[in-house]
Amino acid sequence: MAAAGTAREWARHWQHAELPELDLLRARYVRHTFPRHSHEGYVLAAVTRGIETVGLPHATVHAGPGSVVMINPEVPHTARAGAPEGWVYATLYPSAQVINDIAAELTSLRGSVAFTETSVADPQAARLIIEVHRAAEEGDALAAGTLLRTAVARLLDRHGRALPPRTPLAAGASEAALARAVLEERMQRPPTLESLAAELGTSPFALLRAFRKRYGMPPHTWLTDARVRRARRMLEAGTAPAEAATAVGFTDQPHLNRHFTRIVGVPPGAYRRERARTYKTGRDLSS
Repeated sequence: MAAAGTAREWARHWQHAELPELDLLRARYVRHTFPRHSHEGYVLAAVTRGIETVGLPHATVHAGPGSVVMINPEVPHTARAGAPEGWVYATLYPSAQVINDIAAELTSLRGSVAFTETSVADPQAARLIIEVHRAAEEGDALAAGTLLRTAVARLLDRHGRALPPRTPLAAGASEAALARAVLEERMQRPPTLESLAAELGTSPFALLRAFRKRYGMPPHTWLTDARVRRARRMLEAGTAPAEAATAVGFTDQPHLNRHFTRIVGVPPGAYRRERARTYKTGRDLSS
């Protein structure tokens, strides 16, 4: 497994070749803290030892053994140890398509869905998540996929809801969305807050307030998270970390290493090696 942080910490972030829309992370963290960030897909984490403390926009939850942490797409959050011994967990990162497909097939929910709780005590669901990891690590994609569907259906039945149709954006939210699009497009050389606000015809304070309200974090924090997301896609395609760092706007590879490790939980080199192993296995299976 790839080392992360101190010798007492360890982590493996990987993907099974036959489960392409599912990332897996097993880890023990003691001093490592995840800064505010979000995910494009869902987070389903089973805590097996210690306590994980998750910081949300309006609450903080503490998850111990037998708990399942559920985080919806694009919800900003932090994570850190809630006990001196840290925490150990098995985490699944299924795409939105995977979750919505399971919901449509196995539950009464339709359209885009969300989990209504962040942390629940559900040892059976936690065991299912751990079994998904075990099956994937043993190369049994059939069992892993079956267990994933069972776990997701159970959690959705108990803690899921369908999201209402999207409503038109209010003025401030519309400006925040435009600002996000500008930052994504100019990731290498982003504008200052002042110049971005002027470009959008608003004030820096109004833009900052609208951006935080819509995305749960200020523009510079969101940009760091977006840079790491893009770097992940580049690493998955085989790009070297140093090249990915400059392509997404970090000053150098150590700058990427620091932010990538904090947000993803493993260094970019380890992440790239696991993806290379996954894709090689996938080619071997199809040959």
